[in-house]
Amino acid sequence: MLKTHVDAVEGSLLEISKIPANSGHSLHKGTPREAFIRTFLEGHLSERVAVGRGEIIDSNSKPREQRNQIDVVIYKREYPRLDFGGGINGFLAESVVATIEVKSLLDKEELRKAARAAKTIKGLTRNVVTAFSAGYQPPSILSYIVAYDGPANMETVFGWLPDINASEGIVYPDLPASDDSRQQIASPSLDAIFLLGKGFIHFGNAPVGFFQGKVVEQDPGLKWAIADTPRGSLLLLFLFLTSAVSGMAGAWLDPMPYLKSFSVQKCCHGR
Repeated sequence: MLKTHVDAVEGSLLEISKIPANSGHSLHKGTPREAFIRTFLEGHLSERVAVGRGEIIDSNSKPREQRNQIDVVIYKREYPRLDFGGGINGFLAESVVATIEVKSLLDKEELRKAARAAKTIKGLTRNVVTAFSAGYQPPSILSYIVAYDGPANMETVFGWLPDINASEGIVYPDLPASDDSRQQIASPSLDAIFLLGKGFIHFGNAPVGFFQGKVVEQDPGLKWAIADTPRGSLLLLFLFLTSAVSGMAGAWLDPMPYLKSFSVQKCCHGR
């Protein structure tokens, strides 16, 4: 039932995406597609999280410095956010579960931009106090790409990664054999690439996917799963995100690092 439903949604998104494709401006082609993905996520993900768009900041961020604007930000509802107006927000890095870059057409340069942005996001500092946790806890903010069109097979997309990673200084770590240990290894940039209607690529640290069991034991050098499939990409994205928000944690924001620039000339104390 779950696969049939999400596969049908994937097909629907691809069909609907053909409508704005008739527009003559690239902005008009991209914006509706972003809305389609957000609508799917808002209608299917846990109520623990919300979906927005905007910038991600940490305690080291400064006003007016250059930051990436993220198409889709999935964040924890209990955390605050900054309202910049026009539907654009600033999200505390501590609140963000995952980001999604939505591409009308995935090519090597678009993949490079997304990998660069993901690396920057992964480098943000998160100040969280944790008392306890249970279940899967993502080791970092998760970074995904969802594209509506691109190469005919995913091996072509995968073939772009070595050059991009080398030029951007991105080094993916080796993965341990056990499932539990792999899940604690953070990706330094992109976690997965989903090309709707064609297939996916994902790093082998996820709690679901195609790296379970003896796969890594049989070949310790494996880091990526690459698949061509007309359906299933959206389902795998849904499962990744559902796993990321299903664990329990007694954790809260440590706000003090955000107050480094806050001081007063005179402070009095009383009884």
